[in-house]
Amino acid sequence: MKIIDGNQVQQKLTFPPLVEALRQQLCRPFTMPQRQVYALSDTADNQHAFALLPAWDEESIAVKAFTYLPDNPVKNPGCESLYSQILLFDRKTGVPQALIDGTSVTYWRTAATSALAASFLARKDSSRLLMCATGNLAVYMALAHASVRPIREIRIWGRNTQKIDSTIATIRAQRTDIEVTAANALQLDVPWADIISCATGSPTPLFPGEWVTPGTHTDFVGNHHKDCRECDSHLITNSQVYVDARLNVFSEAGELLIPVSEGRFSLDEVRAELSELCQGTALGRVNDKDITMFKSVGSALADLAGARLLFKMLQEQ
Repeated sequence: MKIIDGNQVQQKLTFPPLVEALRQQLCRPFTMPQRQVYALSDTADNQHAFALLPAWDEESIAVKAFTYLPDNPVKNPGCESLYSQILLFDRKTGVPQALIDGTSVTYWRTAATSALAASFLARKDSSRLLMCATGNLAVYMALAHASVRPIREIRIWGRNTQKIDSTIATIRAQRTDIEVTAANALQLDVPWADIISCATGSPTPLFPGEWVTPGTHTDFVGNHHKDCRECDSHLITNSQVYVDARLNVFSEAGELLIPVSEGRFSLDEVRAELSELCQGTALGRVNDKDITMFKSVGSALADLAGARLLFKMLQEQ
């Protein structure tokens, strides 16, 4: 069994083959039970959790397990708040094939999932990206979107100037052909953008939906809580809404569940999930005037696609 660490993940993965591997994965028959998240404490101020995300198809079985201890860096210096591993099995024999650093794969597959969605939902001429994030996902998300659309300008928005500068420098180093700058003010940057990608920990909407102009594609990946959201109800009710997987989004995403509780939106109005776009059983963008919105909370199937791609690449090597 191969042991694949985070450094190997970073060295081997690039977005074009990963996005294509994910597309192919979603086009083939698969099984993906709802993921299980277990609270490790009953107290409101202690949000320790353990989660299991299984998926399989005719070739492989994968399960990702992760621990989430948000106070870990403070209570246990040198430790991270999240640790994750993916175990990959051969479906025909049941033989374990690889143990892979799940934290790194999660960054890559999250961004690749949004990029794959954008390939169906963003206008083909989209060249201006507003990235609302400066955390671990920010660079991945920006580079992934730039791999599927002709992005020429990226603006980075965040609340920490130092993190904004660091994010800009990292993207510039990898895409010297793209102009990357700090956002000025969301009231100006939101109408400017062709694609808006948000990956923040904000529990409340980042900007009014009224600021989003016709033809824009919006992408939200930062929130996983029923009572939190990165966008408001106005944006949901004025968008063509798509999700990565109904199974998880419908139980976790406040972006949709809060408007439902307000009586302003129905889950039946979600046009499709990503597998239906890939299989051609549902339409993506149909004109240049629609506002499209993609909500992702992550899926075990994307973990499977990333893990198997890595395993095969290292086998070939």
